[in-house]
Amino acid sequence: MSSVKFLPEFSQDFIRKEADRCVSCGLCLPHCPTYYLTKSEADSPRGRIALMNGVVSERIPMNERFIQHMDRCLTCRACELVCPNNVAYGKLIDETRVMMAASSFTPLSKQSDLTRSRNRAVKKKSRLRILAEKEIIAKPARFDSLRLLFRFFQKSRLSHWLQKSRQLGKIKLAKLIVQLPPVGLPYRSSVNNRKTTQSKWQETYPAVGAVRGEVGLFLGCVARLVDVATLNSAIYVLNRLGYTVSVPPDQTCCGALHQHSGETRMAAQLAQQNKMAFERYNLDTIISTVSGCGVQLVESGHVYGREGKSEPASVSRNSRNNHVVSGSEGSKEIKRLNSITDISKFLTVAEGWEDIEIQPLPYKIAVHEPCSLRNVLRDQAYPYALIARIPQAEVVPLKGNSQCCGAAGTYFLDQQDLAEKLLNDKVSAVLDSRIRYLVTSNIGCSLHIANGLREIGSDVELLHPVTLLARQMGIQ
Repeated sequence: MSSVKFLPEFSQDFIRKEADRCVSCGLCLPHCPTYYLTKSEADSPRGRIALMNGVVSERIPMNERFIQHMDRCLTCRACELVCPNNVAYGKLIDETRVMMAASSFTPLSKQSDLTRSRNRAVKKKSRLRILAEKEIIAKPARFDSLRLLFRFFQKSRLSHWLQKSRQLGKIKLAKLIVQLPPVGLPYRSSVNNRKTTQSKWQETYPAVGAVRGEVGLFLGCVARLVDVATLNSAIYVLNRLGYTVSVPPDQTCCGALHQHSGETRMAAQLAQQNKMAFERYNLDTIISTVSGCGVQLVESGHVYGREGKSEPASVSRNSRNNHVVSGSEGSKEIKRLNSITDISKFLTVAEGWEDIEIQPLPYKIAVHEPCSLRNVLRDQAYPYALIARIPQAEVVPLKGNSQCCGAAGTYFLDQQDLAEKLLNDKVSAVLDSRIRYLVTSNIGCSLHIANGLREIGSDVELLHPVTLLARQMGIQ
């Protein structure tokens, strides 16, 4: 067996003990997207846990096959919803990826030419990813400059040329860049309440009318570049409900991409930077418009002064009654909110809606439930409740919401074949639904599904629930 050298950045003891809690009942298998696609035990939660246990116990080697099965995991955490023993699979796979990043196996002298070639490709890919994660994603202020560059790119003929290029057109990342939604500019409030834009977000957006509270807005990294519309819409709606919105200029990436690729030290540094950025404000809560970021922020909760564990949703995750609390009941709910709150949840329990005029929208609107919102935050009922505030809107769940769309951070770039199969299922579900709008609460899912819809020429518009709501409230 090849020897494996580990660095002290992860807990072998945790992996071993948590893996031992799995009783191999198999209830997770029907809910695992990779098992659904491959029908391989090694690509199921039960199988992966057995492999993890085997490696830390030194019964099996850490080799390319092991890494392949771990890399195929989407970290959707659907298995956690049905596990009778509450095995912390998300933590297990994260710790295992730290172990993989901190290990070495198979001496170079014993590798075949093919293996050496693969390893060089992986190393090159890793260097590019590390550069992107450390120099761009971990420093989102640079996205403000990138935003202007992307706007120029989209308005020039460069995007048209890239789209027509046969060679570049085959590259998933190039296709994604070409198909990005129009890159907007940050919102700027004005005296007459008309929306204007600027190159950067203001630090404070004052409430309109009576002040009900103050919230922080987490911008993230990808969203502040390609989902400015959602961030602007969140500010617009919150202001009109009477909430002052603070946008700390020193905030950074949530660290989810780093966390799930084994870079836990960097993830911890980013969490600490965000803590320092937000702690000087007197906030009711910190609002996240991206459910994936919300999970990372909640589970890094110890640095925000809270336990790092998601709170159960006060609206049942199986509910389709779209119960909307208001008045004194809503005020009590606001006080009970976690330090990190998804925008749909906050707006559902917020006060002030009786003074808001919302234009009717007589269309069928499907709600896509991101894995992070459904399986971890357990807050998937709130987008339904929020969209139900729009008069005449017919709100329905997207068929197959329990299955991951395949985006999963950078998974759709790293595991393109599997991601494409999962995407095809989502696109088929959208077509079968005969809808005009599809709403989702995660930017990764939104970009992935939107690209799939563009590929087939669908006219279904995909956007965030708060963006659609703000549009009906009159945002210009």
